[in-house]
Amino acid sequence: MTAPQTRHHWSSNLMVHSTTVHPEPGPAAASPRSPGDHRADLVFLSGPVHTVDPARTRASAVAVRGDRIIAVGHDAAVRELIGPGTEVVDLGGKLLIPGFQDAHVHPVGGGLELALCDLSAAVTAAAYRELISAYAAAHPEAPWITGGGWSMEAFPGGMPTREFLDALVPDRPVFLVNRDHHGGWANTCALERAGITAGTPDPADGRIERDADGLPTGMLQEGAMRLVGDLVPEPTLAERTAGLLRAQRLLHGYGVTAWQDAMLGRAPGASDVTPAYVAARSEGKLTARVRGALWWERDRGVEQIPELVARREELTGGRLQAASVKIMQDGIAENHTAAMLTPYLTACGCASDNSGISFIDPEELHTYVTRLDAEGFQVHFHALGDRAVREALDAVEAARRANGRTDTRPHLAHLQVVHPEDVPRFRRLGATANIQALWAAHEPQMDELTIPFLGAQRAAWQYPFGDLLRSGATLAAGSDWPVSSPDPLAALHVAVNRRVPDAPDSAPVFLPEQRIDLGAALAAYTAGSAYANHLDDTGTIRPGMLADLAVLDRDPFDGPEDEIAATRVLQTFVGGRRVYAADDA
Repeated sequence: MTAPQTRHHWSSNLMVHSTTVHPEPGPAAASPRSPGDHRADLVFLSGPVHTVDPARTRASAVAVRGDRIIAVGHDAAVRELIGPGTEVVDLGGKLLIPGFQDAHVHPVGGGLELALCDLSAAVTAAAYRELISAYAAAHPEAPWITGGGWSMEAFPGGMPTREFLDALVPDRPVFLVNRDHHGGWANTCALERAGITAGTPDPADGRIERDADGLPTGMLQEGAMRLVGDLVPEPTLAERTAGLLRAQRLLHGYGVTAWQDAMLGRAPGASDVTPAYVAARSEGKLTARVRGALWWERDRGVEQIPELVARREELTGGRLQAASVKIMQDGIAENHTAAMLTPYLTACGCASDNSGISFIDPEELHTYVTRLDAEGFQVHFHALGDRAVREALDAVEAARRANGRTDTRPHLAHLQVVHPEDVPRFRRLGATANIQALWAAHEPQMDELTIPFLGAQRAAWQYPFGDLLRSGATLAAGSDWPVSSPDPLAALHVAVNRRVPDAPDSAPVFLPEQRIDLGAALAAYTAGSAYANHLDDTGTIRPGMLADLAVLDRDPFDGPEDEIAATRVLQTFVGGRRVYAADDA
């Protein structure tokens, strides 16, 4: 996993605009019809309707029968489909769009964290002190204090210390992941439980941060999180399922009708969320459409592929697919684990001896991706640094050479730094660019922890959405929640403006040449993500498509670009069933 302040701070308020989420919706009103009755169950009138269909971008009315769209047009024609049992939604100038789809998200983890020591609403060390103390006091029975969402920029060099936590909770282990979920913060008690001392070696895929005397400071990066994380009590199935349903209500409130869960399996610092999906599906409570990306265990090789094939067959059914595999190729730039083609700079601007971590050997990656592609798996890469992006594209190219152009639809998520020579390869290889647009803004963390260590040239290659779009690449979009806000409209705002919502007029536009227009950004978060999710009968509003729809409170195309994020969702439908309605809808 890797909002405004983009990636890290616009997750500060996850309330859905003081509206009410309805977790167990009923179907659209309908009365029994004779077999020859072709009237609609649900009709939207007096649009606009933004179809995301290049053949017909705008309409004013839509009709739905069962779970499918049966007509798209204008009011006069669609009114003919209204019968005594038809529910009519008068849009009254509000915009109807396809439901948003999040192509990279961690809903169960996000839902769980909302019920733990949640630090995502704060941005300062002082606020974290108050929140952690209050949570520990309110939960004296908890054997561990867990949760997270803290921002690296709140601490010098992005590195909080165990002493900070010891002063707050000296008697119980504490383990709090940061907003990126690439680092964990432990107190002394937790380090002692894990047996981490000055003599503990770094794991191959991570780093134990140490002070000048070699003693662990309390920060564990990447794979080193397992040293403590594996000791944290697993959430129960009931807790994980409750987390999923909590997240589903929240995402529906943001107009999200489908998503790709980027981690089904046990990964560093995270429990397996798969049973929560199985339980929710069996109980009839999974209202979203979900594609799960099975976790690739990077300390194993091709021997795990038969297991992945078996899990795909076991898990796929109903609204859950499990036909993707998630390969995490590198870390993040802020802790210098994102894999770079040339070394990071030091604080003095000199070249260091660190170019980040490729979690999987590039040659082995070619083999794994080729084999997975041959088995019909989509590969979902975490690729953040320019070397990781190149290694992932090279692996896709190897698979294309070996297997031909299959319809597996590989996609690369995050794409913080992309070498210009690799931008056109996305189109040529048919690799989707999965963007987290909320991160593409100038924020304090960018100045303090990223740009000085990338250098001017690489810093100018960050989040090249405009270049990718102009090159002909397919764009999909996601949030990576709980790393950042799951609100698609906030992400659309940053994609168009390259500034955070509510930014002061003096705030710089981050690489303005990489801005994309609202139509392209919205298409990425609907049709583009539907393509990445293999949900080909969703993502646009056309006859025959599934009626996965969202009603916005305004038409953001008609307003100023710097007010896009003020738009909110009033209603959300999945397969013609209302799964969310704001109190004032």
